[in-house]
Amino acid sequence: MRLHSFAVHRYRSLRAIRMDLGTIDVFCGPNGAGKSNLYNALRLLRGAAANTLAEDILLEGGMGSALWSGRMLKGEKRRIRIEAELRDDETATDFRYRLEIGIPPPVSAGFLHEPHVKEEELTVTVGTRPVPVLIRDRANVRLRDASGSLSNYEGEVLPSETALGILADEGRSPEIALFRRVVGRWRFYHGFRTDSQSPLRGAALAAVAPALAEDGSNLAAVFATLAHVAEDRHELDRAVADALQGARLVIPPPIMEATFGFRLPDFPEREFSARELSDGQLRFLALCGALLSYRLPPLVALNEPETSLHPGMIPPLAALIARAAEKTQVWVVTHSAGLAEEISRLAGCKPSHVFKQEGETRISGLRLDGSRSET
Repeated sequence: MRLHSFAVHRYRSLRAIRMDLGTIDVFCGPNGAGKSNLYNALRLLRGAAANTLAEDILLEGGMGSALWSGRMLKGEKRRIRIEAELRDDETATDFRYRLEIGIPPPVSAGFLHEPHVKEEELTVTVGTRPVPVLIRDRANVRLRDASGSLSNYEGEVLPSETALGILADEGRSPEIALFRRVVGRWRFYHGFRTDSQSPLRGAALAAVAPALAEDGSNLAAVFATLAHVAEDRHELDRAVADALQGARLVIPPPIMEATFGFRLPDFPEREFSARELSDGQLRFLALCGALLSYRLPPLVALNEPETSLHPGMIPPLAALIARAAEKTQVWVVTHSAGLAEEISRLAGCKPSHVFKQEGETRISGLRLDGSRSET
């Protein structure tokens, strides 16, 4: 099940954007254009599924910082609205989710800067008939029951909590549980730490790791899983050799901990440890873990993956991204025109140019209905 369309309104510099999405989408533009706001808006959808939305907003500075601060239309509500449509092509089923959050009222059971959910809705469409599964208006939550009718939910959902996150855990609706499970498995990778204490440089517990953690802390276990469980490290070896001048990873069978090292053609007898890697080399290996893992997430989002990479690593990175898009949905935000062009050449996609006009983030060639023009 893939993300078919996404819309966000009144979030930071995103006044109103709706877009249809493919198996790979690349957003390219200069610093300050609002690319990261696109990326973070998508993360908020994952936060709604995981019921971490309040924490996610507070880590950004609270609702006062997250709300669009530009001109508002008469009668327009000061709310962030996020909409997403997920499509299961095999069963011809669409899942549409809408969430509206705003500032808490002066007297409320909550804190000043956290978001309060004003409206929330999940609709499932099979064929042409949309069926509401979840409808929320502030504290009033209604669920579709076994008879097909909407009935009031008798439990408690706090204003800062999403009904999606709460109800998925209760097993009341398979549709809610499925939507939450898919979106909750999305992974967002940005700003891998590369300092001396970075988890990328250390050992990982010797547990099978189907996917890379967002902080990269299980990178060594991801490599060990590919080498000793899947027994398929061909793509990994090729990517490392292309990017690191013929280097080869050394991935010993783990016992209590998983580790990795590497050998260089100029020093074939010496094994270098992860602590000796440069920041760019280490970051590239983390991206290998994110894009070549044993079980790729339903969606992989990358925010400026080119950061700290040597220019010679850009073509191998683009090849990694294009190959991952053959297996899962990929979302890339970058200010590197070279990376965007190389991904376009390899994956056959058209990068979207992100720019800012009068304080508002816009995407060139994007029509009002979310489709993209060919020119």
